[in-house]
Formats: sequence, structure tokens, C-alpha cells
Amino acid sequence: MTSSSSSPLALIRLMRPHQWLKNVFVFAGLVFSQNWQDTALDLRVLYAFAAFCCLSSMVYIINDWHDRASDALHPTKRHRPLASGAVAVPVALVLAGLLLVAGLLLAAGNRTLLALLGVYTVLNLAYSWRLKQVPVVDVSIIASGFMLRLLAGTVAVGIPPSRWLLLTGIFVALFLGFAKRKAESFHEEGSQRAVLAHYPPALLDTFMAVTMTATLATYSLFATSPEAQLQHGERLLYTVPVVIFGMLRYTYQVHRGRGEDVARDMLRDPWILAAGVLWLAIFLSHRL
Repeated sequence: MTSSSSSPLALIRLMRPHQWLKNVFVFAGLVFSQNWQDTALDLRVLYAFAAFCCLSSMVYIINDWHDRASDALHPTKRHRPLASGAVAVPVALVLAGLLLVAGLLLAAGNRTLLALLGVYTVLNLAYSWRLKQVPVVDVSIIASGFMLRLLAGTVAVGIPPSRWLLLTGIFVALFLGFAKRKAESFHEEGSQRAVLAHYPPALLDTFMAVTMTATLATYSLFATSPEAQLQHGERLLYTVPVVIFGMLRYTYQVHRGRGEDVARDMLRDPWILAAGVLWLAIFLSHRL
């Protein structure tokens, strides 16, 4: 293990800013409600997003601090800043404390958002220390993190959440969680998570198929619901094939051993990025 220098670049890596992509779930309610012309509401959602960025980075730091000894023996995780010694433990813990304070300040005055951030933090720390070893519970906690982000961008800022949006969010979050476990199963046996011993490959394939089917069914029902037709016209219906393509492409990448890092692997696939751009273009077509 190398001596700790705690350079600014190492500190940024420790916070895992690429994982902030997961926090865009906070914007889902604003996007689908089309209330983005309300500046005050935009700021509330932006503060919620920033608060989740701070708290999620804090959780990653605590997780890396807790696992630094085992990570140092892992073929890829040994390169993480704490496991490699690139960041000193006291510096990492101070940074985690500052991120916690920043997140709480961003949510100050919004009790609902503070409660959601509290639940998110407790669940993820419980996951890091124990519950990531419990089959199905582990993925359920990963999924709950996405749902808490979705609720933060709706209930916490005063946007009524669509029941279809919530259902779609639940299933896509579960799909991503099981896809993550499937991608991890391609590691050599000695470097796999302990919980994977309880996930036979066929079971993970079943879980992925069920949650992907449920995601596509609920999104399609949402796109064709009277609520969506009234607010968005026919545009959401045309996005259904794009969503199907994106999920199939992501499943393909998972079976190639990618998908362990959801945010990074989505950004690396040009076809998934293109699908995202096309979805956005169709959704915003009435404004072009």
C-alpha cells in the first residue's frame, strides 16, 4: 500500500462523482410534470439533487472506509483511494463529515426531504455493513435508493407523483439492481461478492426478465394512460420502442460482464446514450 497524499484528484475519485448520474431520478417528477418554467420549483428540485449528491458521496466514503482492508485484496477495488492509500483515513472522514453537513444544509427547511435523506443514509449504511450479504434484501435496498430519489423530486418539492411513474421507478430500480448482481457474477470466483453464492445464474436471469418485463409493461401503461395523453399527447407512446431498445441493449451489455457500475457503463455505451438522446428529443418535440 502506498503512502497517503490525499491529492485533490484522489479526493474527487473518493466521492465517485460519476455515480451522481443515479441522482437524476430526482428530476423525473419535474420532467414529467413539465413544471420546469417555475423557477422556484426548479431550485427546490436542484437543491434536492445536490443534497443527494452530497449524501451519496458521503455514504460511498464511509463504505470505502469500512471495506478498505478487504478492498486492498481485491483485483480491481484495491485501486480505490482508501484501499490504495491515495487518501488518508482522517482526511476521508473529514470529507465525509463536510458532505453530510452540506447535504443537510441544502435540505434545511424541508422536513420531508430531510426525512428521505435520513432514510436513504440509514438504509445504505446498513447495506454497507450487513444487509448486502442478504439475498434479495440487498437488491431491494439498492432499488429503494432510486425510489427515495424519485420521491425527493416529487413529494418533497410539492409535485404530485404519478402512480405509473412510481411503479415504473420501482421496477426499473429492481432491474438495475439484479443486473448489477448479474454483471458481478462474471468475476472470478475468488473476487465475487459473498452474496453471489446465493444467486444461481438462472435465478438472476429470471429476476432480470421479470423486472424488465414489469418495467416495460408499467411504462407502456403510463405512456398510454389518459393522464399521460392529456399532459403529453401521443409523444410518450412513441418513446416506448426507444425504452425497449435501451433496456435490451443494457441487458446485452450486462451479459458481456458490464453493468456492475450502472452509471459508468451507461455512459460508456454510445447506443444507450443515443437512445437517451432520442427519448429526450421525442419527449421535447412539441417545444422544438
